[in-house]
Amino acid sequence: MARPMGVLLLLAIVAPLCALSAPASTYRDAAIEAARWIRRAAVTTRAGLTWPPDPAHPDATDATLYTGAPGVVLFLLELHAATGDPDYLDEAKRGADDLIARLPQQEHSGLYTGISGIGFTLGEVHRATRDPRYRDALRTVVRTLETRARRVGAGVQWNDVTDVIGGSAGIGLFLLYASDALEDPTAGSLAVQAADRLLELGIPEHGGLHWAMDPQFPRRMPNFSHGTAGVAYFLAGVYDDTKKRKYLDGALAGARYLQAIAKTEGDICLIPHNQPDGLDLFYLGWCHGPAGTARLWYRLSQSTGDATWMDWMARSARALQQSGIPDARTPGFWNNVSQCCGSAGVAQFFLDLHGITRKPEYLDFARRMTADLLARGMRDERGLRWVQAEHRVRPELLVAQTGYMQGAAGIGMWLLRLDAAERGRKPLVSFPDSPY
Repeated sequence: MARPMGVLLLLAIVAPLCALSAPASTYRDAAIEAARWIRRAAVTTRAGLTWPPDPAHPDATDATLYTGAPGVVLFLLELHAATGDPDYLDEAKRGADDLIARLPQQEHSGLYTGISGIGFTLGEVHRATRDPRYRDALRTVVRTLETRARRVGAGVQWNDVTDVIGGSAGIGLFLLYASDALEDPTAGSLAVQAADRLLELGIPEHGGLHWAMDPQFPRRMPNFSHGTAGVAYFLAGVYDDTKKRKYLDGALAGARYLQAIAKTEGDICLIPHNQPDGLDLFYLGWCHGPAGTARLWYRLSQSTGDATWMDWMARSARALQQSGIPDARTPGFWNNVSQCCGSAGVAQFFLDLHGITRKPEYLDFARRMTADLLARGMRDERGLRWVQAEHRVRPELLVAQTGYMQGAAGIGMWLLRLDAAERGRKPLVSFPDSPY
């Protein structure tokens, strides 16, 4: 039965007041409610289960990690780890079975847009179940990427895109993951060859290097999802695997470029959304803001042992703390609470920073962001979901999605991570693009 409107309004008012001291079960219970809404949208297929990104359009299914079923599978794995409920694991496996059946039809190779994201998801299902079918499917993805790789210049690429979302940096991060998961030198070798090609594509400027997302795309988006920060992050990962200095030099060159273009007044770090049109536009989330780009600073602190990079982490955090969010809305932080552009990604960054530094102010900020996130949820007898604007430039397009980067699976995953931190439990799933 739906809760009366007065109760819903009371919840919206009380949630921000109580969540700073909310027990861990509050976060887990909210994640379970989100899962209830997602599970109602499940579609049975010949091979297993899938979940449409928008339940209002059940025929529009999606197999990408960004929007589709892989993110739901990963959320269900994490929910099983948090609760022990076998139904979540069973549904995750059925979702993975459907993803295996879809592999031959997937033309794109990217981490968040293609088979690399599916491969990562299948690898995590294998890790949770030890069922060899999922390990075999992960190996199939690596072999497919080996077949698709095009030798260009000094290395290989799968398309003309360089970035983490759909290009060589993200595919390379998956291959580093697969190399460890499978103990497969083929995956590691492909990652190194992708790094060689990216080094060749680096554009010298400001004493460092930057990368275009795509030679055909006129704007430069330097932050994590589509630009230099993500490419440099991948190069640092290849250095950590190979200890070959040229990859670290490439990563450091990317970092120097980002430092040169950053807004640093007031001891903060904000990097413009794009060049040349968006020099005064600063996103705050994972995709184009400090929450994502700070991953490069931390990776470099790990790779070099130089504590100076942690100062850049702190600058990134200060930029967010001083921005006025979650109460304020800015051109770079709109009606979005998800992993990619909004509150969940920002809160995750602060929890990760708290895990590194143990500074209580960071955990407090993560909880504050989460209180606002919970207050924005829509609760009824179907469960919990978030109606939001995926696109900054289309604020009128409001949709409740199921997936990871723009939907309830990603928000639910965040709630389980905060629950795990409160309980002293280590989360199950760690993404290939996370250094934490």
